[in-house]
Formats: sequence, C-alpha cells, structure tokens
Amino acid sequence: MELVTDGLVLREVKVGEADKILTILSPQLGIISASARGSRRLKSKLFSGCGLFCYSEFTLTSGRNSWFVQQATVKKVFHGIGASVGGMALAAYLAELTSFLPITDQEGPRQLRLLLNCFYLISEQKKPLWQIKGVYELRTMTLNGYMPQLLCCRDCHAYEGDGFLLEYQGGALLCRDCCARENKTPNLDAGSLMAVRYVCLVEDEKIFSFDLNEKSIPLFSRVAEEYTLYQMERPVKSLGFYHSVVQ
Repeated sequence: MELVTDGLVLREVKVGEADKILTILSPQLGIISASARGSRRLKSKLFSGCGLFCYSEFTLTSGRNSWFVQQATVKKVFHGIGASVGGMALAAYLAELTSFLPITDQEGPRQLRLLLNCFYLISEQKKPLWQIKGVYELRTMTLNGYMPQLLCCRDCHAYEGDGFLLEYQGGALLCRDCCARENKTPNLDAGSLMAVRYVCLVEDEKIFSFDLNEKSIPLFSRVAEEYTLYQMERPVKSLGFYHSVVQ
C-alpha cells in the first residue's frame, strides 16, 4: 500500500552507514515509525525532507510490520530552532514527549498543528520558552483526554481564591481552606490558576494570548510540567537537558 501524508520528524535513529529510522507525527496516521533508506547520503532524494524537526510531505509504503519512506518533499524547516541551546532543548523535549503519546488519526491533526505552532514560536523567538513549554504540556494533556477538573474546588465548589491545589492524581482542584483541612499545600495562585484554565479551555487560535506576572510564572510552569509527567507515567529524558540549560 502507498500513502501520501504530511508529517513532522520527531526523532531520527541512524542505522548502518546511510539509513535512518524516523519517528513521524502524521495527521492521518498519528505517531509512526518509518525507515528512510539511504537518507543520510547528501545526494539522496530523501536527505532534506527527512531531517530532524523537518515538516515534509512523505510518500510511504507499508511492509509487513513497518513503513518505508519513498519520497520526502520539504514543506517547512525551522532553522531558528538551532539558534539557541534553550530553543533546541525545548524542541527536543516537546518532540520526545509527543513520541510517547498514543496519538491516532482522531487527535493527529490538532496535535500536529499545536506542535508546528510551538516550533514556529521557538524558531522565530516569538514567545518565551516557559510559555511555549507550559502551553504545549497542558494543551497536549487536554487533547489526549487528561484535562484536569478546573471549574471549582472539588469539596466546597469555590471558584476563586488566593490559593488552589491542582491534584495530579484525578486532576481535581482544592481551595486553600479545603487544603488546610486535608493538611495539603496549594500549588497555584490566582494568576497561575487562571492561566491553566485558559490554556485548557480556550480556542486553538487564542492559546498563547495571555500574560503572567513574575510571581505566577514558576507556579504555572511547575504545575504544567509535573501534571504532564504524572499522567505520562514515564520519564522524558530530554527534560533534564532542558532544565540544565534553561533557568
């Protein structure tokens, strides 16, 4: 079977002298693995379109248990990602995180648009790295069925307050008073809670249209990351490198 699909290269593994195994996010297929034979040769017709973080149109054929890349035509290369170590580290983390998700053709189109948007913002330095990272983490969890219960406190139904706890197990909110009764500590202030709600609930085209004060940024960032890692139930190795280069 032959299939033509757009796709973003999330990961590449060198095989032999000239081949690569690619992990690709496709709007039609979700996450797939595909062999790109000879793609590491400079004269190969696959060389340009099979690069890491390259968005290309792929012509694929299916074997018994895997896909093979027959053609790859470049649609977008995010040259600016490599302009900073922090940008490269964040792109690597987002790509690795995505590669672990059970993305199907149902979530594929929106997940691909979100990641392409993030890569563009990293490449063009349009938004701060903390914001790109937190938005991608929370929106990705939402797209994949792990959106927290953000309407109000689980116990007393309070909507606003000066401190809330987002529980990672179950995704429920507890206000400061209900936290005190359970001997728990809030992890969100009013600003960071509103940002979490915004990212999870707003329309796709408005997802980056928010600001946070300096006090709320680390709270938003920590909760977005820790909530995501809890739901993933596995480590993301590139996250350590990101934190080593981005303070």
